[in-house]
Amino acid sequence: MSDLRHYDVITSPVITEKSTLVSEHNQVVFNVPKTATKPQIKAAVEALFGVKVTGVNTLIRKGKLKRFKGRLGRQSDQKKAIVTLAEGQSIDVSTGL
Repeated sequence: MSDLRHYDVITSPVITEKSTLVSEHNQVVFNVPKTATKPQIKAAVEALFGVKVTGVNTLIRKGKLKRFKGRLGRQSDQKKAIVTLAEGQSIDVSTGL
């Protein structure tokens, strides 16, 4: 994969209370496309951030039905990747690339 392809795999970091709690266990959470595979996610994180990845877990959050001004709408599904880093490694997601 080329470097430009790595930027397509990692869409954005997830900055929530729960994702900051798992950062204490050397884990970082990213939004990824639904077509991204675990080896692609691992290669992209290692290439973009220069860290060693020991594991990748993925999950798909199903979109919810929401009302907006009385009209019913549906949020889209999201795929998230929880990346476990090697001991002593860290990523500062607040700075950006």
